[in-house]
Amino acid sequence: MHAPGTLRFGLCCQFLDAPIKFRTATHRFAGALAPGARAEYLRAIARDNAASLLRAVDTCAALGIGAFRINSQILPLGTHPVTGYSLESLDADGSLHAAFAGAGARAAALGVRLSFHPDQFVVLNSIRDDVVASSVRELDFQARVAALIGADTLVLHGGSMTGGGDAAVDRLARGIDRLSDGARTRLALENDDRQFTPSDLLPLCRIAGVPLVYDAHHHRCHPDGLEVIDATDAAGETWGEREPWVHISSPRDGWSARNPRPHADYIDPVDFPAAWLGRRLTVDVEAKAKERAVVALMSALAVPAG
Repeated sequence: MHAPGTLRFGLCCQFLDAPIKFRTATHRFAGALAPGARAEYLRAIARDNAASLLRAVDTCAALGIGAFRINSQILPLGTHPVTGYSLESLDADGSLHAAFAGAGARAAALGVRLSFHPDQFVVLNSIRDDVVASSVRELDFQARVAALIGADTLVLHGGSMTGGGDAAVDRLARGIDRLSDGARTRLALENDDRQFTPSDLLPLCRIAGVPLVYDAHHHRCHPDGLEVIDATDAAGETWGEREPWVHISSPRDGWSARNPRPHADYIDPVDFPAAWLGRRLTVDVEAKAKERAVVALMSALAVPAG
């Protein structure tokens, strides 16, 4: 159980050691099936992934990990224009809803915070309306799943910088306005390592009431003049009474590498911002060694498990 008011560390999507897997699907395979067979195939995937989510929550809690980022394809192909579906269409007896809701209830009971991080094809500020429309559909779909399981956050990058920063932020604001209430209330924006800095996003976050997920690695790769403590404070204010979310990673080839963006297997404790210690934060650990990296970082920082 996570202790309120302390650092909470999160695992992103997958496990390295624990035998927990989430099934995926492709349109090519699913589209070749007859409608009845396709529905049964997708129903089986949903059932298995709900069971995997429950095991993921239990495993995180056992390791003292206080948050879990769910793969955005936990219901694969859901918004595909041809093979897409709703969970309701697969769930005549209500068992799928019960299984997902049960996993969410377990997470709440164990203090494991849940989130989604939509894929890179979700671009709310694209100059193409069809891309924006499909992005809105995807975020709304994920928000319905999030509501079922109690996930409170959908983390999204700013998107395209086409036309310059002011135009890009204006398009992003218009894209946000197209979201359903369920997606809109869960949306959070994240600074990235090439285009949108914290300073680029903070004005929109304040005006739109959308919180900022501060990624310290991205900020170091793509700085804007803000010190870490100032960016942490500013981002934290956008969360209001909610527990802020931040991201941490270390460069695979070191900070002196030509490209410091790829993530390392583990987090170098030196890269963990001192400004985060003692704060009420959820820290997603983005590292290739998955749960090993989360546990190792907690140990290195002498943070009590859970």
